[in-house]
Amino acid sequence: MNSVYTENLTGSHTLGAAKNCSTYGGPPQMSNIVLTGDNLTVAQVSALTCDQEARVEFDERVEVNATLSRRFLDESLESKVIYGVNTGFGPMASHLIGKENLTELQYNLVHSHAVGMGQPVPHSFVLAAMLVRLNTLVKGQSGVSFALLEHVRAAINNRIIPVVPEHGAVGTSGDLVQLAHIALGLIGKGRVWFQGEHVAASQALSRARLTPYSLKPKEGLSLINGTAFMSGIAALICADVDRLLSLATRTGAWALEIVGGFDDCIAQRFHEFRPHAGQIAVARALRGLLANSRMMKQRNEFQARHRITEETHLIHEHVQDIYSFRCIPQILGPMLDALAQARSVVETEINSVTDNPIVDAEHEQFWHGGHFHGEYIAMVSDQLRANLAKLMMLTERRINFFLNKKVNERFPPFLNRNKPGLTLALQGLQFVATSTAAQSQTLAFPHRVHSISTNADNQDVVSMGTDSALMTMKVIENAYILQAIEMITLAQATDLLECKERLSTDSQHLYAAIREQMQSVIEDRVLVDDLARIVELARTVGNVAVNWDL
Repeated sequence: MNSVYTENLTGSHTLGAAKNCSTYGGPPQMSNIVLTGDNLTVAQVSALTCDQEARVEFDERVEVNATLSRRFLDESLESKVIYGVNTGFGPMASHLIGKENLTELQYNLVHSHAVGMGQPVPHSFVLAAMLVRLNTLVKGQSGVSFALLEHVRAAINNRIIPVVPEHGAVGTSGDLVQLAHIALGLIGKGRVWFQGEHVAASQALSRARLTPYSLKPKEGLSLINGTAFMSGIAALICADVDRLLSLATRTGAWALEIVGGFDDCIAQRFHEFRPHAGQIAVARALRGLLANSRMMKQRNEFQARHRITEETHLIHEHVQDIYSFRCIPQILGPMLDALAQARSVVETEINSVTDNPIVDAEHEQFWHGGHFHGEYIAMVSDQLRANLAKLMMLTERRINFFLNKKVNERFPPFLNRNKPGLTLALQGLQFVATSTAAQSQTLAFPHRVHSISTNADNQDVVSMGTDSALMTMKVIENAYILQAIEMITLAQATDLLECKERLSTDSQHLYAAIREQMQSVIEDRVLVDDLARIVELARTVGNVAVNWDL
């Protein structure tokens, strides 16, 4: 399968960064998630995709709210024109639908839109989308019955996960195509992932002692309307970016030690002169990580070694470090600030009503508008993807520093521990790092500017939020590869300097974890399996979160 996402038998994607569920660790497990429609978090979405035992429950108010909403909708069917309930869809909204065809209309909507193409997206993305859509529906403003809520909940809890192709969404009127494939599975059609295999949806429902759901008026529209698919992925993106920033801060600290970086570039007083919250938080984290290192240079000691004389002369020591070492707080800090903003946006979105129309039983009103438009999630996905590409540039530059003898002036070419010229050491890994970083730079271009009018010009300005989120997940995969190559590079440099005992505690732990997965490179060997193991390790050790204290 030539997909950007490759899946293993557990249903996770082996190179996809959205799941951190290896046997070595993962996000905190939780036994259940109680949905109210108002307080779903990024952490809960991430945990559900990693913890097979996690179950979804309903707050006691959910059934009451759903019943009131559904009753108001049913009572209004014969007296009010309600978009998508007794009218056609999109440009055909002026066609009023007869009472005898209201149910058929909902099935036609699902059937006609379940036309996605391309490779299946990872099951974790689909499960996240199902949770987010259910959380919207339980708010009681979508007009669905409590029976539908129970059916979606049962599908989630039994991990009946519809197969959803990657191509088809433009990010307005909701993620119509992808969500239609989810709805298809709920009504017993199409294929799903269930108990470790792809099977017919009807077969999975039967094995779980469930029956295909029978749609009622508006329920097809309620299942496929809204931003749940892109928002579910965006929640997983936020969780992974947090892990990557934590790991990048830890590898940055280790790199500073290896080069004997100056301590004043992370000093508290220094960063008080430019008090951006993210920058200060990263600098504080670096100070904590390096507190017991015996390899950092003290600026005061450097000053004491060198006195100004009357004649100009050369000192054989660098006065300050290059930017990829000296500016870690200034580069990662804005990314941390952006992540905090992104998490806020995503958590607002996954607790919002993104239907059209909205069923407001309390005020006996049907609201028509555009809450399904995915611009917020498109913006977040685009921004985080660009930030990740910049993070990879930072990582790639440090890899180059250690592997390039002309630059570091300290290590043998490509950190060779044998016979330079005859043996090539880490030379091949740099090609992988360069190629992967370059691809991510291309993917970093904001996708939401690629709006193309569609749906007979009804959807004339679209968000492209779903594709943006999927592209961001691809860049997350790439970022873990770069982090893994830097981890291998730092471990090799540590071996060459024989400085393991002088490293900070955290760097020693990272070094030990790497050496448990691969030996130092002395004789040339095929490193592809080693790299794959360290990529998996990178995703795992990223779960050791840095305390940002923002």
